Amino acid sequence: MEPHLVTAENLLGIQEELKRREPLFHREEFGSTRQDFEKMTAPEFWEVGASGRRYSRDYVLTILESRLETPGDDPWEVRDFHCSQIAADNFLVTYTLLQGQRVTRRATLWRRTATGWQAVFHQGTIVSED
Repeated sequence: MEPHLVTAENLLGIQEELKRREPLFHREEFGSTRQDFEKMTAPEFWEVGASGRRYSRDYVLTILESRLETPGDDPWEVRDFHCSQIAADNFLVTYTLLQGQRVTRRATLWRRTATGWQAVFHQGTIVSED
């Protein structure tokens, strides 16, 4: 039932670059301030949360800014990382994120720009137990 996802050999370098950036917004080496998060997201960025709700860039940035006040030490594990090119300078990464007992499938659309990588879209979906 599960698809067999294999990253093309010519994308392995890009996959490694993007793997270092995921989970999105949780890599301190790429920033931890609202300005950093603004830089790493395209102006048209939006997200679909695990609840199925859609969130605007401004809403996500405001939530991230409030989380900075009470940082957590939540060990996460990324598995099954895959990268595919969907258009010139646009790449889709998908992975499974383990957060303790919570398991989610994640997808981020990344765009390579003259100033660096920017996320255009992100989605997290909870994996059901059945």
